Amino acid sequence: MSLLKETQKDSSIKNIDNNILAITESYLKEFVAPVASEIDQSSEALNEALQGLIKRSLLSIKVPKAWGGLEADTETFYHFQQLISQYSGALAFLQVQHQGAVASIVYSKNEALKEQYLSKIVEGKLLCGLGFSQLRRKGKPMITATPMNGGYEINGTVPWITGFGFFDAFLLGASLPDGQTIRAMVPFQNSHQDAGGEFLVSEPMKLGAMQSTNTVTGTFKNWFLPSDNVVSMAKEGAIHENDKKIVLFPSFLVLGCAKAGLDIVKKVAQTKQLDFIHEGFNHLNEELNYCQEKIQTAITINSRSFEDDLKLRVWAINLAQRCANAAVIVSSGAANYYNHAAQRVYKEALVFTVFGQTTDIMKATLEQMVYN
Repeated sequence: MSLLKETQKDSSIKNIDNNILAITESYLKEFVAPVASEIDQSSEALNEALQGLIKRSLLSIKVPKAWGGLEADTETFYHFQQLISQYSGALAFLQVQHQGAVASIVYSKNEALKEQYLSKIVEGKLLCGLGFSQLRRKGKPMITATPMNGGYEINGTVPWITGFGFFDAFLLGASLPDGQTIRAMVPFQNSHQDAGGEFLVSEPMKLGAMQSTNTVTGTFKNWFLPSDNVVSMAKEGAIHENDKKIVLFPSFLVLGCAKAGLDIVKKVAQTKQLDFIHEGFNHLNEELNYCQEKIQTAITINSRSFEDDLKLRVWAINLAQRCANAAVIVSSGAANYYNHAAQRVYKEALVFTVFGQTTDIMKATLEQMVYN
């Protein structure tokens, strides 16, 4: 029994820049795939992989050409994300933080800030992370911004900032007294201001997956934020509205993880020559291609509904979990080694399951697992 052939790229998606994707895949196959387990565990190895993306200008993929970036279209960008997560979840998770911050700067109305940051980003001299997930939490704000002359006084704790030691700055989300929120660029380093304000970073968290990404907690105490650093301002609850608009897009990272699991199953099928492994691969691969096709089509439809996007996101999550589990199953006891590819992908599926999770995603993911 032969393995089902991989589905070719959908020729109906006409905007995809195949040159960017070819450069990306070539780099990932040659330099990232052979050391994916090391990248997952070692910050030094992860940084080397990140530098490889920078040298190929791939971290400026969404920066407009007017600023020297690649200005890739939406379809290319999300296929780029999928490729990276297929070869290294840690690298995908780290760089997507940077891409998110860059997108906010690109769309900012603060032209002076764009002048300050975008050219450095394109030159690979400045990397940015994200620190605003706390805005999703209900109740008392975790980070407050109190207006004062020339800026804001920042107080509170950011529970999750990825990329300490990799990123030079991060996009902070803070709540104003009237409920509005601001997002602003903050240096990603321990700092003590002359007026007494301080920003302190914890030791990297001990995580079950992607430890190398150096995720930390950051605490502000009477820290002065200049108004010039503000990227954007939004009404209260805007993050929840935006979460619904973009609920589908992280599916590409999830699909990449699913592909990583199936790559392992395919490799085992070729060595063990057991019909049921071939059959399992064929079944999952066919479903993955179908899911991929549905999501690719969906992102080109402007009038799609949140409910439909949510179903596709949950389907991708479930599929990644099953593909990762299949990789563990066919790898047998060897999957229990800490540096085995199946274990790494299994953990990556955990991370991508809860990446950008909202209550709606949590509910739908759990219901899919329990009732389907």
